[in-house]
Amino acid sequence: MAQITTGIVHVVEVPRSLLGQFLKMPESQKVAVYFLIGQGNDTEDPKVYVGQTADMRVRFPRHNAEKDFWERALVLLTSSDSFTQTHALFLERYCLQEVKKAGRYVPTNGNNASRQDIPPPLEADCYELFDIGRMLLTTLGYPLFEPLVPLQQGDEQPEMLFCRASGADGRGYYTQDGLVVLQGSTGRRENVPSMEGTSAGRRRERLIESGVLRVEGDRVVLTKDHIFDAPSAAAVALTGRSADGWSEWKNAAGKTLRELKGAPATTVE
Repeated sequence: MAQITTGIVHVVEVPRSLLGQFLKMPESQKVAVYFLIGQGNDTEDPKVYVGQTADMRVRFPRHNAEKDFWERALVLLTSSDSFTQTHALFLERYCLQEVKKAGRYVPTNGNNASRQDIPPPLEADCYELFDIGRMLLTTLGYPLFEPLVPLQQGDEQPEMLFCRASGADGRGYYTQDGLVVLQGSTGRRENVPSMEGTSAGRRRERLIESGVLRVEGDRVVLTKDHIFDAPSAAAVALTGRSADGWSEWKNAAGKTLRELKGAPATTVE
């Protein structure tokens, strides 16, 4: 388990395999907002469930029995008793709203949390807790609330990369979080036969179902800038076949991403 703290606010990262150990800790009896994180089986984007509770020893065993997708829990707590269930209820709804705005994670909550009308001073406390929690979660490597920022004129521009294999015409750039493919990039609609029934094929269909890829005749078009956790996943989304993205993505001079970054060979099947 990892824990990161700023002032009285801290986040505990709990792998699912260590849930029992966490539930023996005194922190598990505190009021908390929590995030269940998992990659899932059939979607390119990671999934998240946003919840709140006054007693994790009751709530988490239910999630362990009823929800299959999650791999770890991120628990937002305070070290004082000033964090009440009123705070938690407000933050649950606000966090879910901000996760949807950012678009990096797919929420699995069935319904939006109910709106809580609270006094302005308490609402201000909640926004301060959110800002600190947001920073701690991002530091741990979970940018739940950080949207992809479009490139702006005057910004320091990352090196543009291109994927033009198998009829694709993709543009994007590499970041520490993955490969961002830009809106308007196009690819082949049909998967090759060997992709049918595979996890990569299902992920590609999921991108179409979710509207990230729009079908136009025998082509697919990316409807918005989208981050893929690996260059190979980005190449598969456009080519409809297994691909080593470190070789498929190249700069304007024809150098592969592997040559530019020195990464090992990886292929998505």
